[in-house]
Amino acid sequence: ILLLSSDDDLFLTKGFLPGFQWATSSESFKVEGGWLEGGKGETIWDQFGHEGQAFANHTADLACDSYNKVDIDVYLLQSLGVNTYQFSISWARIFPSGHKDSLSEEGALYYDNLIDALIESGIQPVATLYHWDLPQALQDDGGWTNPSIVAAYKDYAAFCFHRYGNRVKSWNTFSSPWVVSHAGYGTGVHAPGIKDYVTASYQVTHNIVKSHAEAWHVYNDNYRTTQGGKVGIALNSDWAEPADVDKPEDKEAAERYLQFMLGWFAHPIFIDGDYPEVLKTQIEKKRNECPSSAPAVLPTFTDEEKSRIKGTSDFFGLNHYTSRLVSSSVGGCTPGPEGVGDFQAKVDPSWPATASDWIYSMPTGLRSLLNYIKTKYLAINNLPIYITGNGMPTDDIFNDTSRIEYMGGYISEALKAIELDKVDVQRFTVQSLMDGFEGNKGYSERFGLHHVNFVDSYRPRTPKQSAYFFAQIIEQNGFVLHKQDHFEGVKISPPRRSTPLPPSEVPSASKSVWEKFTFCRQHNLWSFIFLMFFRTGHLYLIIMD
Repeated sequence: ILLLSSDDDLFLTKGFLPGFQWATSSESFKVEGGWLEGGKGETIWDQFGHEGQAFANHTADLACDSYNKVDIDVYLLQSLGVNTYQFSISWARIFPSGHKDSLSEEGALYYDNLIDALIESGIQPVATLYHWDLPQALQDDGGWTNPSIVAAYKDYAAFCFHRYGNRVKSWNTFSSPWVVSHAGYGTGVHAPGIKDYVTASYQVTHNIVKSHAEAWHVYNDNYRTTQGGKVGIALNSDWAEPADVDKPEDKEAAERYLQFMLGWFAHPIFIDGDYPEVLKTQIEKKRNECPSSAPAVLPTFTDEEKSRIKGTSDFFGLNHYTSRLVSSSVGGCTPGPEGVGDFQAKVDPSWPATASDWIYSMPTGLRSLLNYIKTKYLAINNLPIYITGNGMPTDDIFNDTSRIEYMGGYISEALKAIELDKVDVQRFTVQSLMDGFEGNKGYSERFGLHHVNFVDSYRPRTPKQSAYFFAQIIEQNGFVLHKQDHFEGVKISPPRRSTPLPPSEVPSASKSVWEKFTFCRQHNLWSFIFLMFFRTGHLYLIIMD
C-alpha cells in the first residue's frame, strides 16, 4: 500500500522484514540512580552534578531508581512489545576504581539480574560498555587523555564479555563517543568539563578508538567462537546538507562537517585504521596558517595500531537525531570543528523545532545519511546497520504528539532506505524508554516514551501517547493502513493521586496502566490507524475509535 506525501513522493506502508529488531534504550547514569549503592564508585557525572554544573543543580543520585526497579522497567518493555533493549553498563558500578582489582560483586550482580529478566521476557539484551560515565578515579589520572586508560578499558571489557557474554549477543563498545571528545573534553559542557579543543579532544578520540579496537580483539580472540555474539560501536552523526547545492565549496564544506564528526571515528574502524585524509589535510592546513597557535593537534597511529584498528566492528551502529545546512567559511585559527574545518552549520527555519536547542526534525536526513554510510563505509565489508539511537525531547507530559510526528517520520525514512535503496538496516532504537537525567540539562529535557515523576521519590512511570504509538508500530512491524469510519484521538489522563504509593504498590500501579491499554487493544475497543500525510512538513496521526 502506498501513502502520498508532499511533492508527489510515494511513501511505503508495508511492514519491515520478519525478525526486524525494534528496540528502546536507556543509559546507566541517566536512569540507574543508586550512586553509592552496592559499592559503586563515583563517576564523572556524579561529581559534575554534585558540583552544581547541571541544570538547576540536578544530580543523578536517584535518577529513575532503575537500580531498584528492574521488574518495573522490564514490565514496561514487555508492554511496549520490543524484542530488543539497549542499556549501558556503569564501569564504576563493576570496577569502582576503574581497575579490575576493585571488583564489586554486588554491582556485577545487578546486571546479571537485569539481563536474566530481559531474557525471561523474550527480550534481547544489547549492552553498551561505555556511555559517558567514566569512573572518577580514572579521570583523576587524566581520563581519556591518558594512554593507560586503554589497558584499563580492555580489562573492563574482558570482564563483561566473560561474565555476561553467554547471554548478551550484541555489544556496543562505545555510544556516541564524539560527544565525549567534543563536549566532555572540547567545549567542556559535559562531564568532566575539560575545555581543550586544541589537544585533549583529539587525544581522547585517539584513545577511544584504540580502546574500542582492543575490546573487539578480546572478544574476537577469546569469546566469539563459544558465545557467537557481535561487537561494534555506536557512532553519532548529524546529516550535513550543502547550504547551496549549486556551490561546490558548500558541498566540500558539508563533507568536512561529516568527516569531523562521523569520519573521525568511522574511517579508522571501517576503512584503513587511520583518520580520514580530509581531517588530516585540514588540520595540517591550519597548522601552516597558524604557526604560533595551531588550533588542533592530531595524534598519529603507528602502522601496527592501524592494522589493529582496521575492521574492528561487526556492524555499523548509528545514533542520529538531526541535520544541518552547511556552508563554507573561513574559520581562521579558532579551535573547534567549525574553525578548523572552515564551515558554518545552521538549520532551515522551516524544520520543526523540539524541546532541545540542538535537535530539529528533518527525517529525510536519516535516509541520506544511511545511504552515505552504505556507500562510504560499507561498500566492501557489507555489514548491517543498527540504528542505535533516535529521539527527541518534548515539553508535553503525556500528549507528546510532536514526538509521534518525529518518530513516524524517521522510522518511515528508515523503511524507505531499506526498501527503495537496499540499505541493510536491521534495528531501530527509539531513545529512550523513560525520561532520565540528561547530563548538563538535568531533568529539564524529557526523551522518554514513559513519563517519570521526579518529584515523587518512588519515581513512578506512566506511558505517553508516543509509547502507544511505538507499541502499535512494533505490533504491526511497520505501518499498516486500515479502513475507518470514525476518527478520534486517544485521550490519556494523567495520574491524579496526590500522595506517593508505598513501594509494594509501585510495580502493580505501573503494570495497571499498560494492562488497561493492552486489554482495549486485544478486544478491539480501539485500534491505531497510521494515516500519515506529509503536508508542509507535518505528520498527522489519526486514530479510529
